[in-house]
Amino acid sequence: MLLALHARRSASSIAAWRQVHPARRQAVILTATDLYRDIDCDPAAQSSLRLADALAVRQERGPSALAGDLRARVRVTIQSTTSRQRLPKAADTLRALMVGHLRDEKAPEARFAAARLLAGHHDIGIDHAGDALDPRLGQAAPATMAACANHRWLGGQPYAATRRRIQRAHLLVHASRIEAGAHAVMEAVCSGTPVIASAIDGIIGMRGGDFAGYFACGDAAALATLLVRCRASQRQADGLLAQLAAQCRQRARLFAPAAERSAVRQLVAELLARPVEGAA
Repeated sequence: MLLALHARRSASSIAAWRQVHPARRQAVILTATDLYRDIDCDPAAQSSLRLADALAVRQERGPSALAGDLRARVRVTIQSTTSRQRLPKAADTLRALMVGHLRDEKAPEARFAAARLLAGHHDIGIDHAGDALDPRLGQAAPATMAACANHRWLGGQPYAATRRRIQRAHLLVHASRIEAGAHAVMEAVCSGTPVIASAIDGIIGMRGGDFAGYFACGDAAALATLLVRCRASQRQADGLLAQLAAQCRQRARLFAPAAERSAVRQLVAELLARPVEGAA
């Protein structure tokens, strides 16, 4: 059988597999751009959906992005990551971290604007790790850093260094416009680092609908307000920061590697157990 990642980018492979192996099964793992952009307008992505025997989504709200006639083929296989020890964090400041390359899907403008709104809050710092994939955003990041002493753009960072920064941060900020299952979010959750994030389906499907750390996508003022509230509650055992940490701990089990392995094995076993209808 074939497991293909990305309906649009793997469209030629998916079509070729069906032509060469009409009696074998194939599953397509759908990405954020598949779910929240391409399947509505791209013929290649739409063809992949028609040819797939199963469609794997990476968070609990993924099925709702698909037409009703496709949902019977959808399986939720949540991505996983390794757990890391929670590291000590400074008490005199709040250090927030954003992880993701500078591109439109990650909505870094909200973070730039929030940094400017918080320019007078010297006890709140915002770091950002990620390369500049968009030249326009690559110019905005250092400009924000020059204007705001509390903002640092770190550029691209090695994976190990980024994981350690996540462990040491008080908060991970995730401001994306679209997500299929944000890896940085699950890495924070599995490192004991609370998360505040944009209220989009791809994040709500990971974090749950009752999470206290959501802000409207692109709303810099709401993001800044959440950061101020987290800083104010930093020493409170029952404050917002502690509440976010507790909610993250409750979700961590969903991102265990054993859970992902089990879901993928179940998907493969199900597909291998039955032949393609109409195949010779």
